[in-house]
Amino acid sequence: MNVREATPADHDAVLELFRSMDWNRPWPRPEITAEFLEGDLVLVAEEDGEIIGTAFGRPAHHGRAHLNIACVRTEWRRQGVAKALVAEFAARALAAGAEHVTLDVDVSNEVGQKAWERLGFTDYARRLTVPAASLEAGLGAAEPGESYASIHIQTDDSAAVEAAVGKYLPRLGGTGARLSEPLNGWVVVYSELTDRDRQARDRLASELSNATGAVVCTLAVEDGRVVRFVFFERGSIVDEYQSVPEYYGALPPGDVIALAANPTVVARLTGADRASVRAVARTASSPDELPPAPQLLEQLAEVMGLQGSGRG
Repeated sequence: MNVREATPADHDAVLELFRSMDWNRPWPRPEITAEFLEGDLVLVAEEDGEIIGTAFGRPAHHGRAHLNIACVRTEWRRQGVAKALVAEFAARALAAGAEHVTLDVDVSNEVGQKAWERLGFTDYARRLTVPAASLEAGLGAAEPGESYASIHIQTDDSAAVEAAVGKYLPRLGGTGARLSEPLNGWVVVYSELTDRDRQARDRLASELSNATGAVVCTLAVEDGRVVRFVFFERGSIVDEYQSVPEYYGALPPGDVIALAANPTVVARLTGADRASVRAVARTASSPDELPPAPQLLEQLAEVMGLQGSGRG
């Protein structure tokens, strides 16, 4: 096998190889001609006069070479052809003054990612894509509103709650928690971290439930549009509600159902009336189909007998 720089006579074979590559991107495959290769270093791998692979890209630009394409005929794969092409490209890039070689690989191409990683490539940047119509709609959407939350621990032992918060909140990167006096049998915790970070909120609630042995409920307004609550018992989630289940993206049908409140569980943990929970804890496909999020939060807190909900 011989690896060499392509000549104009090779361009048709190079373009044929490019067109034979799998195309899994959301936009159409571009129609390309020989002009597509102008300005690039184009290499070919040749066996008995037949072009069996190609690699092309920019050999050096501000200290960086970029490999656009490396492809090999199907019947010649796993025989060292791609490695030979990349080695020649890297050698020429170094000679041209490049200090680094970059390339793009689709996130769906797990085999390709692993192959490049074996050669020493590491993640540096991400290329994101969105349908143009969706972007236009997103740019016209209202900015997210305020997020805030409260964590309710079913105990009168404020000292135990304070000790647990002091232990676990710093581990999550939070400081400056505020605690209420016992309110109707619940101590309420507020912090800037759990206002904005739902994962940290859930982790802290789980730790508090484990540490105190108490039922814990998080109540939150997210983005000023969505209401969410989660109940924990002995550190585990026993019920979860999100007013717009698919607010953050599409979900499997089972997950959508799971984000509807379970009135029986809520009644057992709080003493709330099941019918009232069912009437208030509704879900919808859009926030516009429900009461404003702050109002819905207040309604849920009232039904469940949780005082001090919302901002601390």
